Order: sequence, then C-alpha cells, then structure tokens
Amino acid sequence: MSDAKVATRSRENTRARLLDAAFEVFAEVGLDAASVEAICERAGFTRGAFYSNFDSKDELFLELVTGVAEQKLAAVTARVRELASAQPRPTTPEEIVQRVVDISVDTRRGVLLMSEIRIKAMRDPRMAEAYRAWQRGMVDRVEGIIREIVQGYKLRLRMPAGDFARMILAVWETTSVNAVIEGLDYDDTSELVGRRTQLLATAVVDGFDG
Repeated sequence: MSDAKVATRSRENTRARLLDAAFEVFAEVGLDAASVEAICERAGFTRGAFYSNFDSKDELFLELVTGVAEQKLAAVTARVRELASAQPRPTTPEEIVQRVVDISVDTRRGVLLMSEIRIKAMRDPRMAEAYRAWQRGMVDRVEGIIREIVQGYKLRLRMPAGDFARMILAVWETTSVNAVIEGLDYDDTSELVGRRTQLLATAVVDGFDG
C-alpha cells in the first residue's frame, strides 16, 4: 500500500473516531456543553487532530447528523427492495408500512442528536440554513422511497408523494421525541412509530390499482 493510501486511511479512521466520540458526548451533554476537548479526550486525540479534520464543532455536528440520517435511509431503501422479492408479499398498505418502519426507528442517542440540531437551528441562522438544506434532502430521499413503493405495489395516494414524505418525517420525529420523554425502550418506540405510521398510511393510501 502506498504512503498516500496509508495517510488517507489514517485520516478516515481519525474522522470516524472523532465522529463516534462526538455522537456520545453530544447525546450526553448537548451541543453547547460539549467541548472540543471532551470530544478529543473521548476519541483519544489532541485538539490538533480535531482541527486538521474539522473547521468547527458545528461542522462536525452537521456531518454526524447527515451520516446518521444516511444510514437510516439506506437501511429503509434496502428493506423496500427486499420486499419486492419477498414471499409472501405484503398484501395491504398497513403491512407494507410495518415491514419498512420496523428498521427506521432512531435510537435514543439519535433522537437527542436531532433535537440538539433543531434547537441550534432555531437560534443560529447559519445552522438554520444548513438544517433546511439537510431537511430538503431528507424529504427528497423519503419521497423517492415512497415512489418506489407506490410503483412496486401499484398503490394510489390521496396527496402528492412529497407532501406524504413530509408528513411521515413529522410523525417519525414527533413520536420519537415523545418516546424519549416517556422513557420508552427501543421495542416500544418501534411499535409506537409503526402504529402511527400505519394510521397515516391508511389515511393517505387510497388503495391498490390492481
């Protein structure tokens, strides 16, 4: 392996360890209280290592949120494609939703992380701009997943797929936050998110085309 490849891999590993450490620290104490020093100490690096990878704590925070969301959506997309060849195939919109939603629930740390960025976005115009861009990307990705499901199962919707995507994200967000406040565990949270998403799907999905 060349020196350049070794250096690249080392840098990637450093960034990954800093992101993992930041995830833990942010979830424990919040963005404002999480210092660069605490993140570096958790990761086992110096401040120099941090600033050679990130310009600021906010930049790291946004990258972390984006990575968490991408992992979740990638898992949902993979599940949708698995369902296309699954036997037996789901026969109702509610069953389709349940099979997709059961892997889309955030962990408690993930919910806390997203809550932190929303609070920061309400106070900081720069963070708000970045959050809006991230949110638009999330809506686009979820809309794509919905369109794939609609096409694959020949469903009819009572509203545009983009509006449905926004409603699903709102349900996931509100339900997950309330679950953390109520102290629900992952399984109970998953069941609650699934049930509420099914109710939404029942209201929005008009039926099958054939």
